[in-house]
Amino acid sequence: MKASDFVATFLEKKGVKHVFELSGGMITHLLDSLNQKTAINIITMHHEQSAAFAADAYGRVTGVPGVALATSGPGATNLLTGIGSCYFDSTPAVFITGQVNRHEQKGDRNIRQLGFQETDIIAMATPITKACFKIVNEHDLPAVMERAFEIAMEGRPGPVLVDIPMDVQRAQVEPLPDGDMVLPVAGPSAAVLQDIFQSIKRAKRPVLLVGRGVRAAFAKEEMEAFLQKTKLPVITTLLAVDAVEYDHPSRVGFIGSYGNRWANIAFGECDLLIVVGSRLDIRQTGADTKFFENRTIYHIDCEAAEINNRVKGCVPVVADAKQFFIDFNKAAKVESFKKPNEWIAYINTLKVQWPDIKELSPAGINPNYFMHTLSHNSRAAKCYVADVGSHQMWAAQSVEIYKDQLFLTSAGMGAMGYALPAGIGACFALNLSPVVVIVGDGCMQINIQELQTIVRNKLPVKIVVMNNKNLGMIRQFQDSYFESRYQSTYWGYSAPDFEKVAKAYGMDALTISAEDDMEDAVKWMWNDTNNNAPVLLQVMIDPHTNTYPKIAFGKPITEMEPFAKPIEMEST
Repeated sequence: MKASDFVATFLEKKGVKHVFELSGGMITHLLDSLNQKTAINIITMHHEQSAAFAADAYGRVTGVPGVALATSGPGATNLLTGIGSCYFDSTPAVFITGQVNRHEQKGDRNIRQLGFQETDIIAMATPITKACFKIVNEHDLPAVMERAFEIAMEGRPGPVLVDIPMDVQRAQVEPLPDGDMVLPVAGPSAAVLQDIFQSIKRAKRPVLLVGRGVRAAFAKEEMEAFLQKTKLPVITTLLAVDAVEYDHPSRVGFIGSYGNRWANIAFGECDLLIVVGSRLDIRQTGADTKFFENRTIYHIDCEAAEINNRVKGCVPVVADAKQFFIDFNKAAKVESFKKPNEWIAYINTLKVQWPDIKELSPAGINPNYFMHTLSHNSRAAKCYVADVGSHQMWAAQSVEIYKDQLFLTSAGMGAMGYALPAGIGACFALNLSPVVVIVGDGCMQINIQELQTIVRNKLPVKIVVMNNKNLGMIRQFQDSYFESRYQSTYWGYSAPDFEKVAKAYGMDALTISAEDDMEDAVKWMWNDTNNNAPVLLQVMIDPHTNTYPKIAFGKPITEMEPFAKPIEMEST
């Protein structure tokens, strides 16, 4: 069997229905085989970074590794940011790069390059993948592809890269016999479950903190059963905003550097913290980790190295998130837990005291208020995809995620330019269901070319550009630490009229700049004409609109700007 035919049919057998790519000489065999031998939908993007981001979103939504292809040299290197996004945000993905023919490779020669576009992508990608494979012998290819999918999905999911020389692609290989993939899954011990039961019963102010690991393990139903049993309030990280519905009785809110003020206070004042699938990184806890070490913390994670890494004194539970909830729920059938009514009432008082729509008093449109308006009128959306920056935090603070809706963003890598191509990947993963992309003017210009991909494929992607005519999150940072010297954020920066740009691509578009126009504008996105069509809504925001609340860096998470001031310089 021709090797490229094998790769194509292998992907189809693994449940891959879409692959994302930008054509190049070293992947022409693979593309031809996908076209001729499978029913896989080949989605041609306009940049390899976009193909990687689309694969990232596809893997997050489906649980099947997202697949992106790129040619050697610049094609392969352009994948790297998207590969890193998958690695840091626990997304299963398999990246396949074409490589120059084996006889064109420099080998041990002390030269930079022999073949045209020859590049050692393995060396570059190794630090941001779970594994990299360079195919030297065509007969290794079937076993490598099988192992690549296993590695991408087992334990903490992540990306794997397979580099295939062009002459290998046209060689003959012998496929392996079909077999079921069995992935090892770790669960908690009976003893630690009993400890958790007793800790919940003793606690006056318990909280469950949910991270990306819950979604990565597709453990939402099991978590719901856990909540029904324990009645714990739930706070979420940025990557788990969609883990608990907005109207769920246990939901508190989003925590972290720009988290909901009431949620951060609850996070800081709890006496029992059960963490499932979160790294407790600096964007979640702030710099003062000692502040957290005066309470009982159970940290459940499938990677042992993430536990007691920054926040010390946690009870370690090395387990898959889904298996933890399954085992807990099974063991807790005979247990009885009392709802912490006083604690929940206190949290609700904080919500009333610190509403998200009152954190800002901007001139013109209040972005948090806009997010609520967007949510009320976008119940048909199956997914929100936020890019990186101020708009990302306004969305995380205020978008209302309801049943069967998802929220995707780039967190660990924090890659500007993520949302537009990720929206494409999510739309295909959701069988062409509507997707809302929330993006800033700076991020929009990084992968703006993918408007053509959306239009060409007639995707129902609704694009909301929050245009404040600057790079707002960094501009706010410059206000805090650089005496409002706006180099490269406001000074020396500009953005086009995105309404005109969208129309040039053949997409209907609208611009608003007043709060009175928000309701009608969002309804326009979903009217009979636009319901299943791509549209762009440009929302003009005052350039000096900040993102609040924000952790006062160096202080406990309960102390947030603008009322508390940072004592150290931070990251943005």
